[in-house]
Amino acid sequence: MDMEIESRIVELTLDGEKRRFDIDDPKLPKWIDDKSLASGSFPYDKKMDEEEYEDQLKDAQIELVKLQFWLQRTGQRFMALFEGRDAAGKGGTVKNILAYMNPRSAREVALPKPTETERGQWYFQRYVSHFPTAGEFVLFDRSWYNRAVVEPVNGFCTTEQYEKFLAEAPRFERLIEQDGIHFCKFWLNIGQEMQIERFHDRRHDPLKIWKLSPIDIVALGKWDEYTEKRDRMLNETHTAYAPWTIVKANDKRRARLNVIRHILRSMDYDGKDDGKVGKLDPKIIGSGPDFLNGKQK
Repeated sequence: MDMEIESRIVELTLDGEKRRFDIDDPKLPKWIDDKSLASGSFPYDKKMDEEEYEDQLKDAQIELVKLQFWLQRTGQRFMALFEGRDAAGKGGTVKNILAYMNPRSAREVALPKPTETERGQWYFQRYVSHFPTAGEFVLFDRSWYNRAVVEPVNGFCTTEQYEKFLAEAPRFERLIEQDGIHFCKFWLNIGQEMQIERFHDRRHDPLKIWKLSPIDIVALGKWDEYTEKRDRMLNETHTAYAPWTIVKANDKRRARLNVIRHILRSMDYDGKDDGKVGKLDPKIIGSGPDFLNGKQK
C-alpha cells in the first residue's frame, strides 16, 4: 500500500520561514505538531472533549431526523454544499450529518472528474441533475465551486472558463433560491500546519491512505495560490440570497456541531427543540469573508 504514493519532499514557506517536509517520514515534525491546532488563527488551544461532543452530536442528529420527517411531509427541499481545502473535513462532516437519516431521501453527492460528455455540457448541468426533488435532503461534498479554486490552481480550466464561472455562479444560485430550495454553502477553513498534519496522518494510516492523492501532495506547495482563489471566490459569490458560511475547522468536533446547528437553525421544522439544537459558537462559525478575515463582529 505504501507504494501507491510516490516519495516527495515538499518545499514550504510557513510564517515567512522556508521548510522541507518529507511526507514519507513517519515522524511528524515538531514544528507542525506544536502549531497545527492553533494554525489559521484557530481560537481554541484544545480540542473539544470527546464525551461532551458525542452527547451534543446525538441531540443534534435527533433534530436532523425530525427535519427529515418534516421535509418528507411538506415536500420541501434542502441542499447544502461543502467546500474547503483538501483534508478540511468535508467528507466526515457530511457523514456525521447523514448518519441516522433515511438514505432513501437523504444523500451525499461526491462527483468524480467529468466525463468527456460532461465536459461538453453547460458547466452546471451535471450538478443540476443531482438536485433534490420534493422531500429530499442533499449534501454536495465539493460542488460547482471546483471551478473557482481547484481547477484554476491546477490548470484544469482556462482563464476564460474561470472568469465566466465567477460571473455566472451568483446568477445560477439566484435561480436556486427563487425555485424555493433551502440552500446552504459551507467553507471549512483549516490552517496550513493542520492540513500538513492531516495529510501526514493519511500517508501513514493504512485505512486512510486511499484518501491521499498525488494532487494533494502538490497542493502542499500551492497554499498561497489556493488562498488567493479562495478569497476571490468568497468575495464575488457571497450574496444575500446564497451566503457563504465559514467554519473554522481545525477541531473537527466543533466544526461538525456548528455546521449541523446552522442547518437546523436555518429551518423552521415541526417539533424543533431549540435546547437540543444548541447555540452556534461565534468563534467557530460566521458569515462570509469578513468572518474569515477577523473583521466580523
